[in-house]
Amino acid sequence: MQERLKARTKRFAIDVFRFADTLPDHPQCWVIGKQLMRSASSVGANYRAACRAQSRAAFVAKMAIVEEEADESAFWLEVVEELAHAPAKAVHPLLREARELTAIAAASKKTARHNGGD
Repeated sequence: MQERLKARTKRFAIDVFRFADTLPDHPQCWVIGKQLMRSASSVGANYRAACRAQSRAAFVAKMAIVEEEADESAFWLEVVEELAHAPAKAVHPLLREARELTAIAAASKKTARHNGGD
């Protein structure tokens, strides 16, 4: 499961980078694209760090960051959609993945806390 999620979070970052390249050359999109790429790539980077955590507390802390960054990615994708800077068929799969990754991180964090007695 851990390796599959590492691959999935990396794929999410790559897909978001490719999507950001398709955004119009417009000041709004410069800001959105930059923020979206930062948050999406942080999901994978922090998940990998969580996998190497030296303690349950460190794992929980990193998974909290994964959750935050996945949710932030969803926010920026919602903004793109509402501003109609990209077609829904391009935004919706990324938005669905951001929401799923948010839910996975939240559940993992909760399970780790429960199993650790924190």
